[in-house]
Amino acid sequence: MALLMIRRGDSQKDNSYRSLWRRAAGRAARFAGDRSGASALEFALVAAPLILLLLAVLQVSLVYFANVGLEGAIDRGARLIRTGQAQKFSAQQFKTEVCKHLSAPLKCDDLMLDVRSYSSFGGAAGNLAPPPGADGKPKDYGFDPGEAEDVVVVRGFYPLDIGSVLPADINLSNMEGGGRLLMATAAFRNEPF
Repeated sequence: MALLMIRRGDSQKDNSYRSLWRRAAGRAARFAGDRSGASALEFALVAAPLILLLLAVLQVSLVYFANVGLEGAIDRGARLIRTGQAQKFSAQQFKTEVCKHLSAPLKCDDLMLDVRSYSSFGGAAGNLAPPPGADGKPKDYGFDPGEAEDVVVVRGFYPLDIGSVLPADINLSNMEGGGRLLMATAAFRNEPF
C-alpha cells in the first residue's frame, strides 16, 4: 500500500508538471500571438540608432555652419589687406575688423589669426606656422600684411566646442576636451596700391 501511495504521489506530481508546462506553453503562445505592443517594441529597437543619427546630423550642421562663417570673415579681412586698407593696422585692429564679420556661434575672443607675406606663392609653401595643437594653443603667429604685389596668406583658427554626446567613433572632435579646430585660409597677391 505504501508503494501504491508513492506511485500515486509520483503521478500526481507528473500531472502537476504537465499542467504547469501546458499553462506556460499556452501563455507563451498567447504572448507570441499578441500584436498590441509590436509598434512600441519595434520603435524601441530603432530609437537609439535614430537618435544617434539625428545628433550626428545636428553636429555636422553646426560644424559646417560655423566653418562657413569663419571662411566668410577671413575672406572679408583678406580683402582689406589685398586692397591696401589694412597695411597700417595692428594685429589687434585687424582681428577686430575680422570679428565684425564672424557669424553667431563664433566669439572673437577665441579667434586666432596668422598673417604672413611672401615674395612668391612658392615661398609660401612649407613656410607657414603650424596650426594650433590638440590643446588649442597657437604656435608662433604673426601679422605681416606685406606691401604692394606681395603674396599674403591669411589663416584663421577657431576652437569650436561641439559638446558632443556621440560615441568617439562618430564624433567630429579633433582636439582635447571634445572640441573641433576650424580653419580658414585665404592666399592672394596684393594689388598694386
